[in-house]
Amino acid sequence: MEETIIRNARAYAAQHRLQLAERLGFGIHGIILVAEDNLKAGKTAVKAHRYAEPFCRECAAYERLKAARITELLGFHVPQIIRTDASLRVPEMTIVTRPFVLDFAGAWLDAPPPFSDETWAEWAAEKREQFEHRWPRVQDVLSALEALDIHMVDVSPSNIAFLD
Repeated sequence: MEETIIRNARAYAAQHRLQLAERLGFGIHGIILVAEDNLKAGKTAVKAHRYAEPFCRECAAYERLKAARITELLGFHVPQIIRTDASLRVPEMTIVTRPFVLDFAGAWLDAPPPFSDETWAEWAAEKREQFEHRWPRVQDVLSALEALDIHMVDVSPSNIAFLD
């Protein structure tokens, strides 16, 4: 599967005359690479997804944020979608600096996931432990996203990152 997503990222880059550079990140949904445009100055992020469903969720979330003209959420930078390729499962987006909120492949749109109260309690306890004293601020960010009907459940310090 890893070969497929790398091949898809390379195919996307070739179609758009981009040079792929270093890896920005990776996770359960795919790999994110820096891309440099051969014709314009600047770098973007290319994320090659393993599966169609997370790709579609992520694109839909970013389109919703774009429609609402959100580039920043409570002081956290939000990447902007540039273009997508559904056949390759690749969105291209701007690169943001800390503090940021990103990675909506695990987000649910229009309604939160139908987790039991026990599952939600365990999730919240895990997040409180991960974020410690910053958890209330993260909850504010999640509430702001929920106001847009984006329910982010893949929450970690790597996708809601503070300045320090």
